[in-house]
Amino acid sequence: MVILSHPTGNSNVRAALRALASAGLLEAFFTTLGFSSDRAVVKFLPPALRLQLERRGYSEIPPERLRLFPWREMVRLAAARMKLNSLVRHEHGWASVDAVYRSLDAHVAAQIREKRVSAPVVYAYEDAALATFRAARERGVQCVYELPTAYWATVRRLSEEERDLQPEWASTLQSLYDTRDKLERKDEELRLSGRIIVASTFTRRSLEQGLKTTAPVHVVPYGAPAVDGAPLSPSVYGQPLRALFVGRLVQLKGLSYLFEAMARVGACCTLTVLGPRPEVECKRLESALQHHRWLAPVPHARVFEIMAQHDVLVFPSLIEGFGAVILEAMSRGLPVITTPNTAGPDLIEEGIDGYIVPIRDADAIAERLTALAEDRSRLAAMADAARRKAAGLPWERYERRLAGLMADCVYERR
Repeated sequence: MVILSHPTGNSNVRAALRALASAGLLEAFFTTLGFSSDRAVVKFLPPALRLQLERRGYSEIPPERLRLFPWREMVRLAAARMKLNSLVRHEHGWASVDAVYRSLDAHVAAQIREKRVSAPVVYAYEDAALATFRAARERGVQCVYELPTAYWATVRRLSEEERDLQPEWASTLQSLYDTRDKLERKDEELRLSGRIIVASTFTRRSLEQGLKTTAPVHVVPYGAPAVDGAPLSPSVYGQPLRALFVGRLVQLKGLSYLFEAMARVGACCTLTVLGPRPEVECKRLESALQHHRWLAPVPHARVFEIMAQHDVLVFPSLIEGFGAVILEAMSRGLPVITTPNTAGPDLIEEGIDGYIVPIRDADAIAERLTALAEDRSRLAAMADAARRKAAGLPWERYERRLAGLMADCVYERR
């Protein structure tokens, strides 16, 4: 049996829950807020609160497998809404994201030490595993660690380079403000791991080039959402190519280079930018958004609808553990222009269902956009190929591979 822990839950955590539950391997899932089955009561709550709770529903598992430690996360959500910035200050606020992660980590560790759970394997995630793994090692429990992002030293190096190359965007480079203590915690989590799970070859390479660890590193790519049967509706000759970016509006996503590319392509292409603005002020971002269509974050189902109204996803990220939006866009028939510092090379066949361009290369982005704008037959063929690729990479594939790895871990401990 396996204990799984994550503070907030997301699509890959839910897939891990499905994998473990369907294989009969899940002893308990530890998180902050959530419920597992009956959502009827949710519809009577205020809309804002209802939206928050609907994101924390875990229908993948039975109620008795869910363990909740909600209070600090509830304060974080309330403080963010009420602009109580000192409470959520990066790393140091009582209800900061880091504090929420450390709090859950401590609760899980206490459960293990007090023998309230007895699984031979614990599965935890970056920034929420240190205390858990220390307690697990004391009891001879196997520690499995998921690193969903690239190794921190690679993130820091690229952030420092961007600070020098694009100083007007430096305020959005939050990783520059991570303390030495936080980075040392990340390294200690990795050293305590018996196995490490990553979602892309790029993430594995960043780890291998950074911290030396004897733990085996397994690449288990995330999956694509179901490909629906809706007909494709690419724009036609005489209409601008409709490009889309989806993600946080920060410089590590390569935004400045995307905006430079759009300035080069001119009227043959339009850009929609979908994602949350950073909490810190960035005048350069605000200026750039005046020239393009910006959409605030929307429910996930709406993201898919917006994707289907565009022709191509441009995701020029400088660093990405995977980039789930790549497969999401492909499942809606969008070829993807992305970089080697994502899961793109693991997923995309160059010129068939997308393009891989160098990081920081506005000219390369502009060249690919112009080519698609001028050749709508190629666009249609690539759209069809993207959908076929996504159909062949469903979440079930991820779940089977993860369940197999976890079964091996459990067997090793018998």
